[in-house]
Amino acid sequence: MMETLEIGEVAERTGLSHRALRFYEARGLVKPLRVAGERRVYGPAELARLNAVVALKRAGFSLAEIGRTLAGRHADLSGLVAAQIADLNRKLDELTASRGLLVTVQSRIDRGEPIDVATLCSLIRTGERHVEPENWKAVTDRYFTPQEKAEWREKFADVTEDFDQEAYGAQWKALSARIEAAMPMDPASVEAQGFVDEWFALLKPFSRIATPAMWNGTVRMYQNMDKWPAKADPGFSAEVWLFIQSATQARRAAGGTIEGPPWMTGSVA
Repeated sequence: MMETLEIGEVAERTGLSHRALRFYEARGLVKPLRVAGERRVYGPAELARLNAVVALKRAGFSLAEIGRTLAGRHADLSGLVAAQIADLNRKLDELTASRGLLVTVQSRIDRGEPIDVATLCSLIRTGERHVEPENWKAVTDRYFTPQEKAEWREKFADVTEDFDQEAYGAQWKALSARIEAAMPMDPASVEAQGFVDEWFALLKPFSRIATPAMWNGTVRMYQNMDKWPAKADPGFSAEVWLFIQSATQARRAAGGTIEGPPWMTGSVA
């Protein structure tokens, strides 16, 4: 004889509440059998379907996606799974960024900084505005550890509250376009050296707070632009980067200096 379970027994075995079971029924995800007195009971087929619903929900699928999948109207399981993985990766990135922000705030509290609720909310809003795009994350993950990236966020937290990232990026693109339009040119020429001055002036928001390790790590990253695992736009091309390197080296060879912290080496970022 086919074993059937009443709704109370199903709730006890699965850990689901009566309300959840009735909700799944209302959404058409499970259809318990009805016996005398309109009592709901679950046979092997209904229990198997309920287990499938729970498994797919645990994997992060929406109820609508679960319904289409179990109804057989979503034949592209590969595409469905790939989309779910991408969504989970996005959520994981958001959680990682949130955790990094909170770890940074905690470290500031541990150092005795007076962090109140208003300051915490301000730091959270700043962090949300600077969530790292997926393509840049693929690049920076290759050159910086999570601890180093947390240090980046901490360093920038105090200077980016009113920082216009969009305008700053537009300045880099404009400078890069003018350099490309003027190439080829002698790296030691007056024109080239003028570009060097503009380059390091634009770098001030970074160079004035970066540590030597941050600076050198960034230099390594840009030296390998052709090997980046994802397409990310820094605002200038690899050709412009190489030209600024050679122009900076020409200045140093002539005994000149660049504007920036004293620990800066001959490399540029």
